[in-house]
Amino acid sequence: MGWVAQALEKVRKRKPLVQNITNFVVMNTTANALLAIGASPVMAHAREELEDMLRIADSLVINIGTLDEHWIASMEKAVKIASELKKPTVLDPVGAGATKLRTETALKLLDMGSVTILRGNFGEIASLLGEHGKTRGVDSAAYEKDRAKELAFIAAKEFNTVVAVTGPVDYVSDGEEVYAVYNGHEMLGRVTGTGCMVTAITGAFAAVEEPLKAAVSALVVFGIAAEKAYEEAKYPGSFHVKLYDWLYRIDGELINKMGRVRKVEP
Repeated sequence: MGWVAQALEKVRKRKPLVQNITNFVVMNTTANALLAIGASPVMAHAREELEDMLRIADSLVINIGTLDEHWIASMEKAVKIASELKKPTVLDPVGAGATKLRTETALKLLDMGSVTILRGNFGEIASLLGEHGKTRGVDSAAYEKDRAKELAFIAAKEFNTVVAVTGPVDYVSDGEEVYAVYNGHEMLGRVTGTGCMVTAITGAFAAVEEPLKAAVSALVVFGIAAEKAYEEAKYPGSFHVKLYDWLYRIDGELINKMGRVRKVEP
């Protein structure tokens, strides 16, 4: 787990500026998560300022949770600019499979060939691979452990990017290797925006580490923070507050003690 601890140290030393085009529901939540972990958030959606903002940003996070035609245009332009500037881009295809608009928007962004990391739940990634009808609202479809591992591997090859499929066990693949992350807690499902939080944090790690390690590191750190938060707070409201506290408090010693990740066969 040494490299996960090192990745966190890099985030805190560099304090990367993470440009977010995200959704109304989670703006405050994800901004606070980035600040707690040691990064710097910026939430900027206007097309007119994207180039200026991305020039100073260290990474880009796209979250399609609340779409409209103006935000879609901004997302497409941002991905294009980030590619030109060689800035890592993380995509969260929130609710892909629930509506045609969400699925098509996510696929178009992926087809642009510039997404560094794709982070979604089981139903979202399955839908993007053509298994439609498995997503209800923005909640995950029925999770299947072996299938989740396979989805991460296949999607990574299909979209030529690192893919993280999150659930009871998280699987991360670059199309060659697959890592399983066993950290986390079911209380994360009782608080809105926790998936969006880990996507934003992935953007911070992507700014300082290569994509596969960045995705794994973000999931391990977030999962441990959730476990520690639940030790102190057994209910959703207080758990949410403690989650920020532990994103701030987590360190290399705790990561090395509690981190549960291993490389698995594809």
